[in-house]
Amino acid sequence: MKNVLQSILALFIAFGSTAEAQNKPLENSLLWEISRNGLTSPSYLYGTMHMMCEKEYALSNPVKKAFEQSQKLVLELDMDDPAELARMQKMVMSDVPLSKTLSPTEYQKLDDFLKKSVGVGAATFENYTLLSILSVVMIKALNCAPKSFELEFSEMATQRKMEILGFEKVADQVSTFDNSYTNAELIDQLQEYDSAFLEEMTKVYVAQDLNGLYAMITDDRFMDGKAQNLLLDSRNANWIKQMPALMQKQQTFFAVGAGHLAGENGLIAALQRAGYTVKPLMK
Repeated sequence: MKNVLQSILALFIAFGSTAEAQNKPLENSLLWEISRNGLTSPSYLYGTMHMMCEKEYALSNPVKKAFEQSQKLVLELDMDDPAELARMQKMVMSDVPLSKTLSPTEYQKLDDFLKKSVGVGAATFENYTLLSILSVVMIKALNCAPKSFELEFSEMATQRKMEILGFEKVADQVSTFDNSYTNAELIDQLQEYDSAFLEEMTKVYVAQDLNGLYAMITDDRFMDGKAQNLLLDSRNANWIKQMPALMQKQQTFFAVGAGHLAGENGLIAALQRAGYTVKPLMK
């Protein structure tokens, strides 16, 4: 269950439509300092990869230092809220079986794919949601025990008695995802999350190449304009509205999917337009 929850988070790294929204390439850095514009002390923005193999996972000294200097942790979801975690677990399952949710053609296509990729048919996942099946497929493609920055940061914050907040509720995230794709589109996307794709994404992430990562996850295979607005632009805009008050009160460590940092409507560009100085700390 823990692995499934981690991989569900991975589905919200960030998606867009094309890489042309990126006007000015960002420097290679996962960690960015946010300062000035009325702030008495800096806050920090860190781009995560929600799920990756432990052998690739690392927290650099600049990240540890920035975290230690912060008094508050803000993630996409509040990972220490028992009610939110219970809702996340509940949303793994569906009250309506797949055989009734999907058309016969969709069910057969899903069944064929799962037998080939996971080794069992759709009947095994009869009471799973398509979102949780996508998570299982990603875990299988990753081919290792996954590790999560979000869970690690949450544990570190708990040890330090830091307040942990979330930009969103899990119900909102799942609803946004459901509204972005049809069942047929989700079944088609299952085939895109293979080992080669995840290995390449990990390689780009470890290189701290936000521009390359942004280009990779904003491929047309993953989204159209409607999905871009729901999954990427609207969420970023909502987060930007919350960040000033959080930073004004205390030094804050923001940790969100790295794909949210780049692009014209990404968090870095939006913070700069709002008057903040945003500079890389891991280049």
